[in-house]
Amino acid sequence: QVQLVESGGGLVQAGGSLRLSCATSGVIFMLETMGWYRQAPGKQRELVANIASSGLTNYANSVKGRFTISRDNAKNTVYLQMSSLKPEDTAVYYCNSLPPMEHWGQGTQVTVSS
Repeated sequence: QVQLVESGGGLVQAGGSLRLSCATSGVIFMLETMGWYRQAPGKQRELVANIASSGLTNYANSVKGRFTISRDNAKNTVYLQMSSLKPEDTAVYYCNSLPPMEHWGQGTQVTVSS
């Protein structure tokens, strides 16, 4: 059974930082390209960063230079280091494979105050 458990969100002021974690089970993690997605109120879910099994990364233009995705294959965990946060980064953040599996975790709320 696939499990995706996101954590690390919270309330932070603009310019602050947060580190999100996603612990996975039930997937062959080390073979998968993993991604962080986010969904803001009233908007569609979007991919913000992904990391291949090789470590190759890609970022949405809106977060490039501010967010860093990484992975620990030994722990089946993917991380998202977020810096210089902006109010427009406010969203629920999810991890999933790329392309995403049908199953999603509960996500973790990130709220950036101005």
